[in-house]
Amino acid sequence: QRPRSTLDERLMFDGFRALWDGDHIALSYDICTADRTIGASLGGAVGLEWGDRANPVGSVTATFTGAAGQSFGAFMNKGVTLELVGEAQDYVGKAMGGGRIVVRPPADDAGSPALIGNTVLYGATGGELFVAGTAGERFMVRNSGATAVVEGVGDHACEYMTGGLAVILGPVGYNLGAGMTGGEALVYDPNRALDTRMNPQLVESRRLSDETAGRLRYLVEEHARLTGSEKARSMLSAWSEALEHFRWVVPIGRVAAIERSN
Repeated sequence: QRPRSTLDERLMFDGFRALWDGDHIALSYDICTADRTIGASLGGAVGLEWGDRANPVGSVTATFTGAAGQSFGAFMNKGVTLELVGEAQDYVGKAMGGGRIVVRPPADDAGSPALIGNTVLYGATGGELFVAGTAGERFMVRNSGATAVVEGVGDHACEYMTGGLAVILGPVGYNLGAGMTGGEALVYDPNRALDTRMNPQLVESRRLSDETAGRLRYLVEEHARLTGSEKARSMLSAWSEALEHFRWVVPIGRVAAIERSN
């Protein structure tokens, strides 16, 4: 039997005291595919100590370099930021409840990187994810509260989604929004392919409202700041033009309900 990775326990040992004492620390580690479920112990400890009552008084930013194994950032929680310079396998941010995950390619990347695997943010209830590259299939499946910015996704994105927000700055696979009963997606669709790739029985696409466009601008700015994304910077340099190509994807009937409430 292979020895169990100790990186998750190291992060817990190195970071929890800062959260408790009110310090703000930065940590760095190498990571490999044998290192799985990184951040789960620290996230669990935050949930045990603070729950939904309050935030930790300190903060931890941990930067990892390399290729992360399954479930990077699973069960993440408030006060913790995980930055990955490299790539990650499936289930990034699984059951994430708070905090932030940032994934960006190394400086020598060839371009158009596929950085994270399938089933990202599965069952997440909060927190943020910024990825300067593309994801695999079933992005944000069963998400109920997390916010994410990504530069492309495979099939079945936003599957069974009940809440939260997906910002997709690149290509979208087929069957977007299957089983989606809540939440929303803002999709960059310059080739007008989105309507042939959505699940028309449950979701519809609309033009962005002014309020939604404002939220989108903020998130694209954050994406550029946190990841250094060239795609985000290019959009921001010609924002009015880029904005014309975004569509707002929501469950059927939600827009009418919002309009009635106003």
